[in-house]
Amino acid sequence: MPDITLADFGRLFAALHYCVLVHDAETKEILWANQAACDVLGFTLDEMKPLKAPDMSSNARQYAREIGVSWLQRAVDEGTSAIEWCYRSKTGVDILTEAIAVRVDLEAGPVVMVQFRDIAEETATRRDLFRTEGRLQAFLRNLDEGIVVLDDNGRILFASESAGALLSTDADALLGETFTRFLDPESAEVLRAVLDTTSQSGLPSNRRFRLSTSGEDSRWFAVRCQHIDIENDLRGRLLLFHDITDRVRAEEEHRRDAQYLNHLARYNAMGDMAMAIAHEVSQPIAAAHNFVAGVRRRLDAGRTEREPLSWGLKNATLQIDRAAQIMSSLRHYVVRLEQSEQAADLNDIVADCAYFVDIRARENGVALRWEPTSEPLPVQCEKVLIGQVVMNLAFNAVEEMARWPVETRTVTVATRRSGAYAEVMVRDNGEGLQAFPSGQIFDGAFSSKDSGNGIGLALSHRIITRHGGSIHAVENLPRGAVFSFRLPLIVGETADRSRSAGHT
Repeated sequence: MPDITLADFGRLFAALHYCVLVHDAETKEILWANQAACDVLGFTLDEMKPLKAPDMSSNARQYAREIGVSWLQRAVDEGTSAIEWCYRSKTGVDILTEAIAVRVDLEAGPVVMVQFRDIAEETATRRDLFRTEGRLQAFLRNLDEGIVVLDDNGRILFASESAGALLSTDADALLGETFTRFLDPESAEVLRAVLDTTSQSGLPSNRRFRLSTSGEDSRWFAVRCQHIDIENDLRGRLLLFHDITDRVRAEEEHRRDAQYLNHLARYNAMGDMAMAIAHEVSQPIAAAHNFVAGVRRRLDAGRTEREPLSWGLKNATLQIDRAAQIMSSLRHYVVRLEQSEQAADLNDIVADCAYFVDIRARENGVALRWEPTSEPLPVQCEKVLIGQVVMNLAFNAVEEMARWPVETRTVTVATRRSGAYAEVMVRDNGEGLQAFPSGQIFDGAFSSKDSGNGIGLALSHRIITRHGGSIHAVENLPRGAVFSFRLPLIVGETADRSRSAGHT
């Protein structure tokens, strides 16, 4: 290919997309402009030559004529000078540019060649990026959640300010540290396993980790771990974590509360059993003792007739058999004390309570009416705890009715299906709810009875709500009160198991 000619250089120069203005080095007058500059500014070359700086620059102070002349003079003195300059087109539109002025020594003398390009869109984009980055930094500073990125060895590549706050250090001090050193040994082992199994295609993993402190200051984090690879700039495991210490402590308190409820229910149940032994077993044993004592007196007196002796021993045996039946029933009840939550028919639970409620009712001369529904009421519950609620409500009603004339002493215990719930209702004809301050029936702060049934109602409320149910008290018009509770019904195979369990 032949050498490029002077005319070719002219064509190449004219094809530039960069705008070019040529100024006289001494007067700063415009000598020439390429077509790109004419197109951007909207002037022809002849229109542009006589223009001065104020005619083609923004009116803003930073683009005043003396500043522009000083910029061009620096190029004359130093060879080159750069600036951001806002030109104004023929139509009055401001055009922000990046401009470079270069001194060029021509045969006729020195000139200043200015190359400039429109950077308005680029500047707006940059400002948007700065603004977005500023907002993001503000969000990160105020996040409750910490953010760290770990390399394959668990070292911290990036840490947000919130991460530093959660770990009680400065975010910059975290860089290069091994994240597991902030965790207790057990949690550190779990995190290592999570990092090993979190792959590029794997799903995020959620875990709980404990900070490496001890005693009351122990803190827990909920951590979400996933693989990231941001345009080969930041690659590793992203950890998002926040403090759940209060939640963990609340869960622990809930577990202790559940253990306390179980203990209290079993304690009460053993008291019920002791009451049954005292009231029921002692009677047949005393009767058997009397029959055996009668036989012994006859033998001591030398009266050995077969029929009276046989009659006495037979009746003693019957009384002992009765005591054995009672003990068998109580053994069945004791077995239930060790059973945890399971499917059961609420009708069966109420029926199991009838034995003990009957004893309390007979003591107080109260008539009991049992009205179970014929429909099965399958529920998922701890039978002993729910049984304690049934007995608490029934005992309260019996004790209330014991204060009234004998002819009015009636308590009704009924069950029914109510939509998606199984319901137990205990009705009495006593004083009603007027003795209870409004809103304080189930809070344990009030009791109108010496036996402390207000506390029993509070415990009942906690048991029922922990089972996902609700407990209520309303007036029983024209007189008395109705205490009731509802538990969610279960369906399907679990319900079938509850029915079959009730008939074994």
